[in-house]
Amino acid sequence: MYSVEKQISSEQKFDGKIVKLFVDKAQLENGDIVTREVIKHPGGVCVVPLDDDNNVILVRQFRYPHGCALLEVPAGKLEYGEDPEKCGLRELKEETGCTCDSFVSLGRLLPTPAYDTEITYMYLARGLHSGEQKLDEDEFLEVEKIPLEKAAEMIMNNEIDDAKTQIAILKTVMLLNKDH
Repeated sequence: MYSVEKQISSEQKFDGKIVKLFVDKAQLENGDIVTREVIKHPGGVCVVPLDDDNNVILVRQFRYPHGCALLEVPAGKLEYGEDPEKCGLRELKEETGCTCDSFVSLGRLLPTPAYDTEITYMYLARGLHSGEQKLDEDEFLEVEKIPLEKAAEMIMNNEIDDAKTQIAILKTVMLLNKDH
């Protein structure tokens, strides 16, 4: 059985552009006081753009913390209080140049719930219409089309490491298989 931890104090240690770091004291059910490090993050969105031929539009982008380029679904950071659906539609357009006729929620995921407040909202975009990318000045990425089933195989073969991409694509496969 789990127990609830009661926050006793919270001290902000870092206030960054994306994250804020807090060191909290919490009281356990048995009365013990423990330290909890918490990263506060505004959250994000990711989108599985699926074309009429069942190709997923992915982006390959360098990720500094890992020192390599990763293959990912289009995604972006929410501003505090921003509507996730609007953010997802914006990121779809910015990163792939696409707009869509259908934008369906795939749910949400908690990427690192032990120490981070981030929530990632996942969407499936269908009925795609191509257009021009609108990348941010500091954004450099390549767009790739991969058949959905091939992308799922790549996930199972450990060729796609990004967690949000793995979950969103596999949820898309499950959703489409349920519909048939």
